[in-house]
Amino acid sequence: MSVPALIRRSAELPGRGRLAACRAGDAALAAARRAVSAEPLPWPYEGQASVEIEGIGCLGTVGEQRPVPIASITKVMTAYVVLREHPLGPRDPGPAIRVDRAAARESGSTIESVVPVEEGQEFPLRQLLEYMLIPSGNNIARLLARWTAGSEAAFVRRMNEAAAALGMTRTRFTSSCGMDTGNISTAVDLLVLARTVMRDEVFRNIVATPSVRLPGGRGEARTTNRLLGRHGVAGLKTGTSTPAGGNVLWAAYKEVDGSRNLVLGAVLAQRSGRSPVRARAAVWAHSRRLVAAVQRAPLDELAALGAAAPPSLTQPTPDAERGPVRGAAVALSGRGRAG
Repeated sequence: MSVPALIRRSAELPGRGRLAACRAGDAALAAARRAVSAEPLPWPYEGQASVEIEGIGCLGTVGEQRPVPIASITKVMTAYVVLREHPLGPRDPGPAIRVDRAAARESGSTIESVVPVEEGQEFPLRQLLEYMLIPSGNNIARLLARWTAGSEAAFVRRMNEAAAALGMTRTRFTSSCGMDTGNISTAVDLLVLARTVMRDEVFRNIVATPSVRLPGGRGEARTTNRLLGRHGVAGLKTGTSTPAGGNVLWAAYKEVDGSRNLVLGAVLAQRSGRSPVRARAAVWAHSRRLVAAVQRAPLDELAALGAAAPPSLTQPTPDAERGPVRGAAVALSGRGRAG
C-alpha cells in the first residue's frame, strides 16, 4: 500500500483505530516514512507532538509517547465530563450554580490561576465553563467538579472512566484542574479527547472566545491561548507549569475546496523544569510553526508531509526559541503557574 493510501486509510478508521495508527511504530511504517522525500512538518526538538486533520488522519507524531504532566489541559476533560452529564443547547445558559466557600477562598490564591468569586454568588453553568476554559480558573474547575459529582475525588473517578472509554490508555487524572503533576497524558491521547469534545457546539464556541468579563466589575480576562485567531486557530487549551513545561492543545480550520476541515494538534513538555516564561516561549514558537505549515500545504501534499521522517529530538533548539515570548499568557494570580 502506498504512503498516501496508508494515510487515507487511517482517516477512515474509527476513533480507536486512528489512535492505533498514530501510535504505529512498526518497521513497515518506518520504511514508508523513509521512502517519502517531502519536507517534514516543523516538529519541536523536545517533548512530544502530534497533528491530525479531518479527512486525512494523523499527519505525524514525534517524541516518545510516554505520559507527561499536562497542567491545565486537564480542564478539557473536566469540561467534557460536565457537558456529558449536563448537556447545553447553543443558547442555553444552563442551571444556576452557587459559589461555595472553598471556591471563594481559593480565589484569593497567589500561586495558581483563579477567577475572583464570592461565596453565595450564583452563575449559570455556561458562564462558569467560560471562567474555567478562557482565563483557566482552577477554583472554578474544582467548583464544577464538586457540583457535578459531590466531591472532587468522585469527579476525578468519572474523568478516568471517561478517558478509558475513549481509549486514552496513557492518560490519568488526579485532579480536575491540573495543578498537581499527577494529571498525565500523551500528545496522541489528547487528540482523541480534542476530536471528541470539539463535536460539542457549546464547547467549540467557548474555546473560540478571546475574552470573558469577570464578575464584580473587575474587567475582562483574556484567553490563555495566544494562538487563537491566528492561522485559523479556533481553540483549544493551554497548560503551563514549571514541572509540566509548556503545553498546548490546539484546534484550527483549514479551507479545502470550499469546506472547512478541522486540524488538531498537541505540543507537550516544552522546557519542562524551566521557568513558565521560557516554557511558553518554546511551546508558542513550535505550535505556530506547525499550524502555519499545515495551513500553507496543499491538501494533496499533506499525506506526504505526514509520512516524512521527523527530525531528531536531540537536535539543539535554535537560540531564537530560548527567549521570552511577547504577550506571554499570565495567570490571573500573576504567577502563570497553571494556565
